[in-house]
Amino acid sequence: MATLLHIDSSVFPASASASRAVADAFRTAWEEQHPNGTVIHHDLAAHPVAHITADAHTAGFAAPDTHTPEQAAAFAERARLIEELEQADAVLIGAPMHNFSIPSTLKAWLDNVILIGRTAMSEDSKVKGTPVTVIASRGGSYAPGTPREPYEYVQNYLQAVLGDTLGLDVHFIVPELTMAPHNPAMSELVPLSEASRVQALEAATARAKELTARLAA
Repeated sequence: MATLLHIDSSVFPASASASRAVADAFRTAWEEQHPNGTVIHHDLAAHPVAHITADAHTAGFAAPDTHTPEQAAAFAERARLIEELEQADAVLIGAPMHNFSIPSTLKAWLDNVILIGRTAMSEDSKVKGTPVTVIASRGGSYAPGTPREPYEYVQNYLQAVLGDTLGLDVHFIVPELTMAPHNPAMSELVPLSEASRVQALEAATARAKELTARLAA
């Protein structure tokens, strides 16, 4: 059965997090199609992975039998995260916008799993082509044509890292204007916020079903 790697990075619980709520809709639909499948879930807010260190970085470019004890210890966790990504049939990432970019916990995970010569810049990469669905939620709108379009660094960055660097098949679902129900200054945008949320939930369910059907074919 298929394996789903599910990464959450919002600091809020699902009841207050658009990225978690939409990711949960995806995961529910996925598990309905794969009741006996495997889901590997990392809640990076509750259990952050270690930021990459010099030992973990340099160990990635050295033969294991040359690792110092410090390098071996640091690289062991990095290797585990890489192996999870390599074994996944699909990846689901909750990536809320924090100060125009992704949460630092998600950046730490990416820094660990990007390894040149293995997951990146390698013809033998086991992750190349793996479908990844990114729930890129944001409090406002950074869509093309909006005043804040120049500040959209989440999708642009993740496309570069996940798509161009790791070679994953990237698909974005973007619930936006999530702050409208909580910010009086955005009250007139509440209908658009609600419509975006509904659209994102529907898109997540459809995406999960489409991927499970594709993998089963």
